[in-house]
Amino acid sequence: MSLHATTRPPAQRQARAVRLGPRSVAALALVSAVGVAGFGWPFLAPPTSRIGAHAQDAPWLFAGVLVLLVAVVAAAISESGLGPKAVAMLGVLAATGAALRPIGAGTAGIEPMFFLMVLSGRVLGPGFGFVLGSVTMFASALLTGGVGPWLPFQMLAMGWFAMGAGLLPGPDRLRGRGELAMLAGYGFPAAFAYGTVMNMAGWPFMSALASNVAFDPHAPVAANLARFVAYCLATSLGWDLGRAVVTVALTLALGPAVLRALRRATRRAAFEAPVTFDAAEK
Repeated sequence: MSLHATTRPPAQRQARAVRLGPRSVAALALVSAVGVAGFGWPFLAPPTSRIGAHAQDAPWLFAGVLVLLVAVVAAAISESGLGPKAVAMLGVLAATGAALRPIGAGTAGIEPMFFLMVLSGRVLGPGFGFVLGSVTMFASALLTGGVGPWLPFQMLAMGWFAMGAGLLPGPDRLRGRGELAMLAGYGFPAAFAYGTVMNMAGWPFMSALASNVAFDPHAPVAANLARFVAYCLATSLGWDLGRAVVTVALTLALGPAVLRALRRATRRAAFEAPVTFDAAEK
């Protein structure tokens, strides 16, 4: 009588359409650092800083982060050798996300594009997620006419949002309800975080004389933090909650089908397989 040990076959490594190399990581770290400064400068600059005298101009100056965003995308594409199949998938997903964004616009934060960014970042990885989030937001702005100084901040925030989904653990092994629960658990606070950082981008435009929740460049950091929290509660809490709930609901309802479709398309595309051309027979 012989005993045969049974072992589970190793999980197949999930393909990545865009792999972040050293140059891409360095560029992403740089643009993220500038983005953090652009979003959070009201809390980083002391009241005695001269930047307070330019409170209305600072968001416009930090909007120059768009140039660095383009550099990050270019570095990621050039270093990863992004092929035509990956470009095609990027175009399809970006167009789909841009088309989903206007659905429910102006109605309690119903923004279905966010769940697609979560699932796409999960399947295709953080590099593709960052590129997809940025490109989708740019395409959406062109589609809806929402081009302005806020666009670079939206592109960066959405890039972070989708990239975060790609950084979640267990991309090769975790499947089923556990994966859906994790993605929903990420989507809910991340949707709130997106709204909060975008509030930080527009909040300094308010005049301190117009409201007691506006940014006051002469107030201490603690006072401005209290003003900002009150501003978020008064202006965007309902919208952010709606976005978070819709993201979770769509992730749980449509997640299994969308994840299967994305993974099937990724396997068929074989992004990491070298492209070869057979010699024509004479």
